[in-house]
This record gives sequence, C-alpha cells and structure tokens, in this order.
Amino acid sequence: MDNRDDIREFLASRRARITPEQAGLPDFGGSRRVAGLRRAEVAMLAGVSPDYYTRLERGNLSGVSDSVLDALCRALRLDEAERSHLYDLARAAARPRSRRRPAKQQVRPATQHLLDAMTDAPAFVRNGRLDVLAANRLARALYAYAFEAEPVNLARFCFLDPRAEQLYPGWDEAANTTVALLRTEAGRDPYDKGLTDLIGELATRSDEFRTRWGAHNVRLHHTGVKYFHHPVVGRLELGFEAMPMPADPGLTLTAYSAEPGTPAADALRLLASFAATVAGGAGGQESTARAPRQN
Repeated sequence: MDNRDDIREFLASRRARITPEQAGLPDFGGSRRVAGLRRAEVAMLAGVSPDYYTRLERGNLSGVSDSVLDALCRALRLDEAERSHLYDLARAAARPRSRRRPAKQQVRPATQHLLDAMTDAPAFVRNGRLDVLAANRLARALYAYAFEAEPVNLARFCFLDPRAEQLYPGWDEAANTTVALLRTEAGRDPYDKGLTDLIGELATRSDEFRTRWGAHNVRLHHTGVKYFHHPVVGRLELGFEAMPMPADPGLTLTAYSAEPGTPAADALRLLASFAATVAGGAGGQESTARAPRQN
C-alpha cells in the first residue's frame, strides 16, 4: 500500500475550491467541466509543465523538490496546516512502503506525576491517533463518559458514543476537528497499522466520519477554546493549550483552563470538588471520576 490516493485526492480537492478569479486568471466565459482550477492552470501558476503537474496530482510526489512544493503551496493557496500536510505526504512518499504496527507508546512516571500535580486544570497526554495514554483526575471527570471504558480513544468516543453530542454542545466542530487531526496524522505516517485500522473502523461504522474524511481537511490544533456541557456542572467554556512533548516524540500534552472570575471557573472548581469526592469514596484510589449517566 502507498499514499498515492491521499496525495491525488488532497491536491484535487484543493484545486477544486479555487476559482480562476481568486487565482487572478482571466475568465473567458463559457462552461467549465471542472470545479475550480484546471490542472493546466495550476501548472501555470506553479511554474511547472502541465504534464509534470498531472504526474504529481496522480500521486507521485517522490523526489519532488522543496521549491516545487513551495510553488504548489502558493498556487493552491494552502494555509499553514495544509502546507505542512503536503510536505508530510511528500516525505511519506519517499519512505519504504510497509504497513507496520509501531511500538507501544507509554507515558513516563514523571509525566504522570506532572499531570497529577495539575489539580486545578484538566490535563491529559494523547498520541496522534487520539488515544489518551494518561490523564489527571480532573480530566477524567471532565471526559466522564469517555473514561467509562478504557483504553480511551477520543475519535471513537466522538463518533461511536451518542453521549458525545451531550458532552460537546458544538458537536459538528468537535467532529470536524477530530477528523482533521486524524487526517493530519495519516499524512505524517500513512503506514501506521493502528491508525489505518482505526480509520477503517470509523469509516465503516459512522457515516458522519466517512463524509468528513473524504473532505481531506487538515488543521493545526495548538490553542483555542472548547465548549463542554457536563452532566454535573453544566456548561464550560475552556481555553486549551496542546503542547508537543519533545522528550516523547508523537505525544501531546493538552491542558484546559477557565478565565478567572467567570462561570466556567466556578464550574471547574465544582467539578474538581466532585472528582475529589468520587475518588475519596473509592477509598482514595486515583480512579475515573464518573458522572452519573443521563437517560
């Protein structure tokens, strides 16, 4: 297997969204048989021959120079996330094509100690497949439904657990972000068997996932705001920071916080109290702080 299909569909989808007018090209009228730009128009904008661009869009990025990739990024008006994705696709195309199962990822004890020390902020560590490898007590309470069964995968929770729509009041945005993150990871490592198995499972079991996956959208997800509707404390508007862990390549630490003096800050303190009460009731063990189910 290789990533030619992903390359072809990504380039074609980016080309289809740009009109000649947006690209600064003359419109001579008449009907156009393709949405967006023609291949020859992209080739002209990128400064390459039509035959060469056609070869690229057919999925052959192996050996393509950075200068050509830069020209494609400009011609297709790619944003930062899309530019990184195109470079990832090109690097993957140059690697040996072998489907593999990577070594099991583990969180170092020092990382778990750090998470546990963050008592006022929900925090967890995930990998590129959105497997949650470690979390503190407040994160377990925040994502109560997801942690009812472990191992936890946030993509499976989002698309296969109907309670995700209760926890995420803006479920469409959460779903779009989830798919974009998986699509970004697939560009980096298309031969990760665990990732391809997950994508295949979600595409088979969820029409919502399959539709979004076909859009080939990617995004960077380092900071922003996320909304929750928790069954115990209600609505939460939390800022987040997602920080790659240089000592543990492929892992990301995500932490949430509330603006001081806001209802969300009060709700987060209440959630922390609830989580501590549940943990105390479990004999002081560091276990999942589960909220009651809603019928």
